[in-house]
Amino acid sequence: MKKNIAQVKKIKYPGFLVTGAIAGAITLLYAFAPMPGKNTPWIAPATADAVKNPIASDAASIEAGKAVYKKSCYDCHGKKGKGDGPKSGELDQNPQDFTKPEFQKQTDGALFWKISEGRKPMPSFKSEITKEQRWQAINYIRTLK
Repeated sequence: MKKNIAQVKKIKYPGFLVTGAIAGAITLLYAFAPMPGKNTPWIAPATADAVKNPIASDAASIEAGKAVYKKSCYDCHGKKGKGDGPKSGELDQNPQDFTKPEFQKQTDGALFWKISEGRKPMPSFKSEITKEQRWQAINYIRTLK
């Protein structure tokens, strides 16, 4: 009985070789994928831009936002929001300066999304502070000009 060529060349590969090949391919993809860097703009998705702040920007919410800011933002962004907080020098890149016009032009929804999601070196605050506190912090940040 003759064996056809496909049967002769059929080779079984151990699972670890296949797994290693897949891992290697993924590593190569990440090695050549563009990563956010110091000069990469951080743009929130359009869906975030459309979200409106449900917390009125009044004295009470601004004061509550200031307390959130002091606890969660001050160390990196500084007392006046200029990105010069006591821990800013430890970071690979400078924290955002909240007083710049280009920062203040962003929608509340975009800021809420960024605070929620984070991007290195800034952590996500989704589980650190409540939604209400994030909106209040935005109301306070709007006063830093």
